[in-house]
This record gives sequence, structure tokens and C-alpha cells, in this order.
Amino acid sequence: MEDVLGYTAMAAGVVAAVIISADLSRRATGYAFVLFAFSSVIWVAVGYLQGEPPILIQNVILTLVNVFGVYRWLILKKPG
Repeated sequence: MEDVLGYTAMAAGVVAAVIISADLSRRATGYAFVLFAFSSVIWVAVGYLQGEPPILIQNVILTLVNVFGVYRWLILKKPG
């Protein structure tokens, strides 16, 4: 089960990184942050299940960063 979670999180993170690096649109970047948040939440679970506090702590922080990204790119209205 942990392997499936790890590969799912890895794939989601790679897809999100590709979408952001492609700079397709503001909306696409926002949804990539949603995907990054999904990935980091799964990594939190993997870190917990494997007894790996560094993975867990890092991804709790990354989840918060990614939620900020969702807010910034999908919720906050762009000035101008």
C-alpha cells in the first residue's frame, strides 16, 4: 500500500511541476498547485506510515505552501 501511495504522490508531483514549468495559464498553474497539495498530503501519509518524520514534516510545510499557491493563483483576484 505504501508503494502505491508513494508512486501516486511522485506522479502527481511530476505532473504538477510540468504544468507549472509550461506556464500554460494562471488557471492551469492554480490547478497544478492543487495537484501539488494532493501530492504533499499523500507524502505526509507515507511519512507517517513509514515512520519517517523528516518526510512527514517537510510535506506538512509543503502542503501549506501549496495551499497558499492555490489561494494565490485560483482564489485571489489579480489586480488591474
